[in-house]
Amino acid sequence: MGTGRKRRLHFSKIYSFKCGKNTFDDDHSQIGGPGFSRVVYCNETGVSEVATQSYADNYVRSTKYTPMTFLPKSLFEQFRRVANFYFLVTGIMAFTPLAPYSAGSAILPLIIVIGATMVKEGIEDWQRQQQDHEVNNRKVKVHGGRGVFESREWKKLRVGDVVKVEKDQFFPADLLLLSSSYEDAVCYVETMNLDGETNLKLKQSLDATSSINDDSNFNDFKATVKCEDPNASLYTFVGTMEFQEQQYALSPQQLLLRDSKLRNTDYIYGAVIFTGHDTKVIQNSTDAPSKRSGIERRMDSIIYFLFLILFLIAFLGSIYFGIVTKDDLDGDRMKRWYLGPDRSEIFFDPKRAPVAAIYHFLTALMLYSYLIPISLYVSIEIVKVLQTVFINNDIHMYYEVADKPAHARTSNLTEELGQIDTILSDKTGTLTCNSMEFIKCSVAGTAYGRGVTEVERAMAKRTGSPLIVNGRDQLLDDANDSDSTLAVKGYNFEDERITNGYWIHEPHSNVIQKFFRLLAICHTAIPDVDEETGKVTYEAESPDEAAFVIAARELGFEFYKRTQTTVSFMEFDPIFKRKVERTYELLNVLEFNSARKRMSVIVRDQDGKLLLLCKGADSVMFDRLAKNGRQFEEATKEHVHDYADAGLRTLILAYRELSEDEYKEFNEKFIEAKNSVSADRDDLIDETTEEIEKDLILLGATAVEDKLQKGVPECIDKLAQAGIKIWVLTGDKMETAINVGFACSLLRQGMKQIIVTLESPEIIAAQKAGEKNAIAKVSKDSVKKQILAGKAQLDASSSDPYALIIDGKSLAYALHDDIKNTFLELAVGCASVICCRSSPKQKALVTRLVKEGTGKTTLAIGDGANDVGMLQEADIGIGISGVEGMQAVMSSDIAIAQFRFLERLLLVHGHWCYRRISSMICYFFYKNIAFGTTVFLYEAYASFSGQPAYNDWYLSLYNVFFTSLPAIALGVFDQDVSARFCLKFPLLYQEGVQNTLFRWRRIFGWMLNGLASGVVIFFLCIRALDPESYRKNGKTAGMEVVGATIYTCVVWVVNCQMALAVSYFTLIQHIFIWGGIVLWYIFLLAYGAMPVNFSTTAYKVFLETLAPSPSYWFVTLFVSIAALIPYYCYKAVQMRFFPAYHGMIQWIRYEGHTDDPEYVNMVRQRSIRTTTVGFTARSIARDNNLYHLNLERQASAR
Repeated sequence: MGTGRKRRLHFSKIYSFKCGKNTFDDDHSQIGGPGFSRVVYCNETGVSEVATQSYADNYVRSTKYTPMTFLPKSLFEQFRRVANFYFLVTGIMAFTPLAPYSAGSAILPLIIVIGATMVKEGIEDWQRQQQDHEVNNRKVKVHGGRGVFESREWKKLRVGDVVKVEKDQFFPADLLLLSSSYEDAVCYVETMNLDGETNLKLKQSLDATSSINDDSNFNDFKATVKCEDPNASLYTFVGTMEFQEQQYALSPQQLLLRDSKLRNTDYIYGAVIFTGHDTKVIQNSTDAPSKRSGIERRMDSIIYFLFLILFLIAFLGSIYFGIVTKDDLDGDRMKRWYLGPDRSEIFFDPKRAPVAAIYHFLTALMLYSYLIPISLYVSIEIVKVLQTVFINNDIHMYYEVADKPAHARTSNLTEELGQIDTILSDKTGTLTCNSMEFIKCSVAGTAYGRGVTEVERAMAKRTGSPLIVNGRDQLLDDANDSDSTLAVKGYNFEDERITNGYWIHEPHSNVIQKFFRLLAICHTAIPDVDEETGKVTYEAESPDEAAFVIAARELGFEFYKRTQTTVSFMEFDPIFKRKVERTYELLNVLEFNSARKRMSVIVRDQDGKLLLLCKGADSVMFDRLAKNGRQFEEATKEHVHDYADAGLRTLILAYRELSEDEYKEFNEKFIEAKNSVSADRDDLIDETTEEIEKDLILLGATAVEDKLQKGVPECIDKLAQAGIKIWVLTGDKMETAINVGFACSLLRQGMKQIIVTLESPEIIAAQKAGEKNAIAKVSKDSVKKQILAGKAQLDASSSDPYALIIDGKSLAYALHDDIKNTFLELAVGCASVICCRSSPKQKALVTRLVKEGTGKTTLAIGDGANDVGMLQEADIGIGISGVEGMQAVMSSDIAIAQFRFLERLLLVHGHWCYRRISSMICYFFYKNIAFGTTVFLYEAYASFSGQPAYNDWYLSLYNVFFTSLPAIALGVFDQDVSARFCLKFPLLYQEGVQNTLFRWRRIFGWMLNGLASGVVIFFLCIRALDPESYRKNGKTAGMEVVGATIYTCVVWVVNCQMALAVSYFTLIQHIFIWGGIVLWYIFLLAYGAMPVNFSTTAYKVFLETLAPSPSYWFVTLFVSIAALIPYYCYKAVQMRFFPAYHGMIQWIRYEGHTDDPEYVNMVRQRSIRTTTVGFTARSIARDNNLYHLNLERQASAR
């Protein structure tokens, strides 16, 4: 059944744009040529099956694997790690006679390691697939024939289908708007998932299809669309539609993009043009990359280094073995008779010594493989998974309002959280709450409003001083600082002087009345009156416009009705002392745009007066005031400056009366400009409005808070103190981005701004000329010139803080290969960087430039589909699980509900994870080098004969069971300092940024420690056990006894070394460290009790030989202490005399100075960096300004 149409407004008659009447221009002449070859047969099922078979379906996949590719791709992921590939090769070689151990003992650990990692990867990708499944199975109504629309999944949509999308639904594909529930076939669209903007966009179909307004009308509907091929440009669309044998030009005005939402419109009909991965939003995204952390990449370098050592010692040992083997037979005398050189075929044959040396080399490669920790990768995987469990379950990152905890969607990058150098953040929905609040205003030179902004609260909290607003103290407590629910959304105004009608008692009550009348009239909002309750709500094109109308309503000027030609509102009449209805005739709407920076309406009041009501940015409004309209200018400017310093967005309100002749002349020019079809139509409109918007009389200024998410200023301040740079990449216009920059203290008064834009006269002149090549050349030269000028300005005064602000058009040229490095140098030198009007592709390219250009770790954070490319390009992508859409979360590495949680995620979990992983890897290399050293030295003692010191299963289980669990416990539970101290001393985070815990010096230090431990263990054991009698019967210790004793000492030393390295003991760590030692003894008993053909050299060796011998226990104790003394002495000296920054904090905890404010502050001062962003820097700058101002006043007083 069809739905009745809304008879509200003919929007094309009150707005200055001209919809639905597109004319053909040069762009449409390209249809059918290269890049413009798409042909869509709308509603022609039989044809579209053939003609559209080459077009993508509407199924969208964000997973890394498919069921078909999981096994090969996952195996490739595992074996591209050089260590895993090496163990695969040695595992295969273990089946040959060259192997010094059994094949089973070599292959089993590899299967366990690879299998565990693949299971983890599979589970993570399955979770992504579940989210894809939810999106692909959403339902939409599709025309199935005979005028009947049936419900169908998104994934089954095809190019050419006609769909019906209802209010508050997302568009399932890129659609051509055919008609809507409005008479003019317009609809409101929210594009927050595409460009981050919450204001509604007005779209309109062609006049030719606007009358197809019912389900049944589509029975006979047929049309052919020829248009551009799929591309990533969100703001362009070129095409033609052939309908009823007529050709019509198509523009972006008719295109509804996937993932945008239908708002304030009951329904629309649309034809599917682009589906699935052909849609513009998906074209702006990239495939989910295989991300690897910097530590993991460096770990590969260490593995390569160990391989070099392994090959070197195997090569040198083989040369020695070949020389000695050649001399084994001296006539009838055999030097190494026990090797049987006289009856050996190859391995020890003196006559074939070179071949024997080659075989020994292969044997040695397998034998020395224990220098490489096979369980390292899987242990890291286990640790990272458990680290993500802690992140997911952190109650301090749980957002109770939305019932959303933090969610780490991948565990590969946890340590990268502790090494972030630059954060690239979206604005809308990430830093802000997507809501504006009317909080203050200045009317007739008097400031009204006692509300407190987030910035004011953050600055007061830091200084510990009470908030003084309009002469009154504001209590700063947890109640004020919590997420408060406003009684009226968008209205947070408190001032008893003008609320509840008390404005009539103010000295300039007539100005106040005009001020709020202007707010109630000068807008494009549409009221929606609830018939049951009579309550009025508003649908506005922007949230700040909605806030103005709501504020006017709450203060007694209630806008409730709009017709095509009138605006009606209720207001309190101070003469009759009651509410009265006012209806103004609406004559013209002069729209806001980024060039004009203002909006006006021309109305006729009930007395017949013609009024121009105007609101706009202070940068353009003050210049337009009449000489007799500047009565309150100085006071208003001062208030506007204060509001900006408090992080508020301001607009200036002014008006003027018009004469009939003046208006008549203007209106004729305005109508002529509106109806123009020339390329300079917009310029004609601007020139016409310039003539009327002058000689204004100032009323005052509004101040709305682009409501930041709770804790954003504090979070940014703490991240700045930690030395992290923050860039903002937003699709919003420049003015909006700058205001939010002030609100979150990325910008502040006094900070010099370098603005790169393409609004210069020569660019505008080139655009009027219309030559694309000329425009591109002039634009590029202009951007390059501005960047070089900014860099020169930066170099000339490096001590001053600078902010770089660049718009999307300029950014497109700044990212060209010959300019981008200069642009990056300028950006890195600035304290703040804000990129406005950035497309999703540009966000991704900027992220790539920062990541590759600086070589530092980058983090991107966003909440919409327009942020997907940026999240995937960054080293770490953080998705905000906001109110709209899940695209950012689905493509992110970690999802959090609020920006403020980033502080704890990085400074606490990031620092811990980085430290734990770094220490764990160093420990792994330590224990394997210690173990490998004993294997090498024993083989050297055995004349490089390929004889291992240990039983096959001793070798295999060393890494898997006896020493890995303590390392895993270290990686999961260790804390150098508590979470409270991580937040109190943010400079601690720089340990990760500067990579102090995983630099080559520390890695080689741990390797040297392992080498020293291995040498001490081997030689002390050999000297202690040989040639003394070991058993009561006088027998000396054999190979099985020496091997088991050395192995016991190694297990004791590496586990006790772990106990010395741990900073924070838990019960689990005690169990794993001491349990690993106990497990070795249990294994010796159990394995030794097995049949001799399986246990071989371990058969009852512990029970019958080792345990009864006192020398075994004495050697174990003595060797373990001796091997640990070097590390203990080094650590004691370093901690006492040369403590690192975390060591100083540990001393605070150890010596009980946590309650000594003077001592703590002394240490903390090293943690407060000299920052140029954040409210700390803002507060310091303000204090410095006050200090200099006082000095100037004192000097003038003298």
